[in-house]
Amino acid sequence: MSAIAAVDVIRAKRDGAALSEAQIEWIIDAYTRHEVAEEQMSALLMAILLNGMTGAEIAAWTTAMIASGRRMDLSTVGRPTVDKHSTGGVGDKISLPLVPLVAACGAAVPQLSGRGLGHTGGTLDKMESIAGWRATLSPREMADQLSSIGAVICAASEDLAPADRKLYALRDVTGTVESIPMIAASIMSKKIAEGTSALVLDVKVGTGAFMKRADHAAELARTMVALGSREGVRTSALLTDMSTPLGRAVGNAIEVAESVEVLAGGGPADVVELTVALAREMVSLVGLSADPAQVLASGKAMDAWRSMVLAQGGDPDAPLPTPRFREVVVADETGVVTELDALPVGLAAWRLGAGRARKEHAVQAAAGVLCLAKPGDEVRVGQPLFELHTNTPDAFTAALADLSGAIRIDPTGAAFDRPALVLDVITEG
Repeated sequence: MSAIAAVDVIRAKRDGAALSEAQIEWIIDAYTRHEVAEEQMSALLMAILLNGMTGAEIAAWTTAMIASGRRMDLSTVGRPTVDKHSTGGVGDKISLPLVPLVAACGAAVPQLSGRGLGHTGGTLDKMESIAGWRATLSPREMADQLSSIGAVICAASEDLAPADRKLYALRDVTGTVESIPMIAASIMSKKIAEGTSALVLDVKVGTGAFMKRADHAAELARTMVALGSREGVRTSALLTDMSTPLGRAVGNAIEVAESVEVLAGGGPADVVELTVALAREMVSLVGLSADPAQVLASGKAMDAWRSMVLAQGGDPDAPLPTPRFREVVVADETGVVTELDALPVGLAAWRLGAGRARKEHAVQAAAGVLCLAKPGDEVRVGQPLFELHTNTPDAFTAALADLSGAIRIDPTGAAFDRPALVLDVITEG
């Protein structure tokens, strides 16, 4: 019988004490094996939310979650491994062009991705818009694809940090999602367990991001960089703006189409800028000398994309799903767009069917919002601002209500100062 009791761990954190490594190892292991009750772990999560954790506690918590499952070994891949993780945003399709781009630069990118929940989209949902594409790969299939192509986007296996899977669901229903120590440990336990040697974090800040404040986003970024470094994973983080949607497409199939435009040498300037910035950081971390901008222009990233899609059963030439119903929102004044708030755009896309309210809900591949005017654009009365896509026309009313205050137009036509997309870079040390 263990000398540690759940109630003692709860009391210690309730009273503001730092938990020992032994206490953390025990409670994560016992909870994963269903020996700690849900109400007890709920109480501990709330105590952590209210009282925080030291760096040593967060590191021990992360290590314990990694130890709850299998740690992948990618040492046989034959290329330097590097991954990217985004904290989520609106129109954030960056993984789609980024993974093949970094692969074309000579690295292997084991992108274990998730599904969307609420107003932020999920990479797997986007990729499943492609006919035949499958998200589930065995460890052997994943390793083989990394060796031959260098690019994988797939779902994480059930035995990768299983403690995090249980804790994530519990945090969602107990009002403890906002805990920075828990967010950091959740993200980093999965990324470290996947076996990558280097990691670049895209930490979003702004109205469409989980972190609304720059100081909170920076704290999260520093915490995660420290966790990666401690576990021997070279880690850096970019703080990036999420006050405006990335690109013009917010949805699933339409984001795939926009990503392919980027790989073909076109696409929105902000998507290209962030893709190249993250790629440069990734290749730098693993010591490669390729210039991602030149590789993107060469067409090699498109070749890697097509190979990756084909390897996972997808048809890169198949037409993407299209919606049965469309609705256009037009400008009611002339001027310069000065603001496009990411959050209402994300909510509108979610209501149209691009996202889900609960994990078990299905999404519509063809649903979403096209932003036809972005900050800095000049518009005239009657000019289209948004195009809404859905297969369920009853959703238009709520989506239109969300978008009613999303865009601001300055009728004086004053000059617009575009804010920086990359706000800061946080590195080890």
